Amino acid sequence: MTLHVAASVVEQVRLARDTYRIRLHAPALAAAIRPGQFVMLRLPNTTDPLLGRPFALYDTVLENGEVVGFDVVYLVVGKMTRRLAEIRVGEPLEVVGPLGNGFAPLTGLGHVGLVAGGIGQTPFLAYIRQLLGERGYGGQSPSRAVQRVSIFYGVRTADLAAGVDEFRAAGAEVYLATEDGSLGEKGYVTELLRRHGPVDHLVGCGPEPMLHALMRLADEWRTSCHVSLETPMACGVGICFSCVTRVKTSDGWDYRRVCVDGPVFDAACLAR
Repeated sequence: MTLHVAASVVEQVRLARDTYRIRLHAPALAAAIRPGQFVMLRLPNTTDPLLGRPFALYDTVLENGEVVGFDVVYLVVGKMTRRLAEIRVGEPLEVVGPLGNGFAPLTGLGHVGLVAGGIGQTPFLAYIRQLLGERGYGGQSPSRAVQRVSIFYGVRTADLAAGVDEFRAAGAEVYLATEDGSLGEKGYVTELLRRHGPVDHLVGCGPEPMLHALMRLADEWRTSCHVSLETPMACGVGICFSCVTRVKTSDGWDYRRVCVDGPVFDAACLAR
């Protein structure tokens, strides 16, 4: 069930350069959302910007064991995110969600590798906690699905890395890459992943070139892989058809809306 709520801002915290975590009080929505899903956020009482923007669930917030809100993490890159960074505690935001399909259920796997580039790490904190049985989401009880989770996280430079300590605290092994060598290993995150060798399943989120490189590596390793696409969206609910992606079908090729058929897709059905 999709909800449209006015959610008050509880916290606004800087995590890294131009990167913030905003916490919203929205108990019903937070109780329903699952890792891999997203929300559309819109500034109230303005037409500039007119449309909302999609933001992945970072994690839900518990208070005395009850789900009371959720976090999203964003990078300031345009008008909406610049305005979002100016929002103060107590002010409202218009929120529509939960939207999209979450990450595919996994069971009985030994080692899952999560691969993030840029701001693509944002869906993975909740997913780590779900996979390791630390937290339940969407009304489900916690249940450990895998034995081990590693996150391979690449950014351009050290001061853009956000959430690293939280990933470690959630139980993931964290491996870092920067293009300038200022943190972790120098180079692209997919090169870092290759040096660590195959895992039982891969999940990626980040820039399109990184996802293509990840999918080719998954093909080479014959490893199953899902990717969460960061396709720009206008409506978020499947009406405008502005976020389509090309997929393989039994009849050849077709197009699917990322907002309702994704944002998570089996890499085997996507164009390389």
